Amino acid sequence: MGAQVRVYRRRIRSVRATAKITRAFELIAASRMIKAQQRVAASTPYAEAITRAVSAVASQSGIDHPLTTKHENATRAAVLLITSDRGLAGAYSSNVLKEGESLTAHLRASGFEVLPYIVGRKGLAYYRFRDRFIADEWSGFSESPSYANAKDVADTLIAAFNTPTDDGGIDEIHVVYTQFISMLTQTPVIRRILPLEVEETTEAPAGGAILSYEFEPGAEGVLDALLPRYVEARVYNALLQGAASELAARRRACKSATDNAEELIKTYTRLANAARQADITQEISEIVGGADALAASGSE
Repeated sequence: MGAQVRVYRRRIRSVRATAKITRAFELIAASRMIKAQQRVAASTPYAEAITRAVSAVASQSGIDHPLTTKHENATRAAVLLITSDRGLAGAYSSNVLKEGESLTAHLRASGFEVLPYIVGRKGLAYYRFRDRFIADEWSGFSESPSYANAKDVADTLIAAFNTPTDDGGIDEIHVVYTQFISMLTQTPVIRRILPLEVEETTEAPAGGAILSYEFEPGAEGVLDALLPRYVEARVYNALLQGAASELAARRRACKSATDNAEELIKTYTRLANAARQADITQEISEIVGGADALAASGSE
């Protein structure tokens, strides 16, 4: 067997082993997608409902609550980036980081000092490689976040928001995550979750008119109880959206890698067959030439 044939067969074995790995990751991601989609579907209505409830209380009460009032002379903003713990997910994490860079540049241009809060090892690796400051970090649950994980993140952000800026606190909280729309479409989005923005408008809000509430014992007490749950719900929904998007991106990326590996195997197989045929042709030519030489020498 020629040396070139051995090279091609070695490459075929290597690509085939890689295809087995990517195929396994594709099947695992596909098997987890159903549960991830169900969790997003179950979480989104609650997050939207509590957002509407908080908006109704904030707009109808007219009180100045710390979590709904924009800080005077705001100078520090937190940016929560939700990335993945593992690779093989295409551009999932890089898209979030790109949006985070864009938001950071915009906030700094507006005079803010930006404090990054990172979820996921990919985001941590990105910031550590560039030797950037990280205000806080979480990892190990990007594919299957629990409400306890969201509460841990939310409690940290709320505590920083309630801390005076001079003591290291923050004035705004933004979250950058990937919104799951379908198996084929996932879009990175930016949301400001605190302080809440109360806008006067004559247009009907999305989801229908906001209900009118009576507050007992008072609107401030209701907001004290609702706003932490609101932040937890929004962070939890963002984590679930990110988990579903990560699995969809990994399934799509691994399927593409598997298909490319199969095409590469076919290409190497054709090249190996061509090299083997060339070796056989050369051997036949050498045999025929040797036979002709022997025949010529015998006739002399």
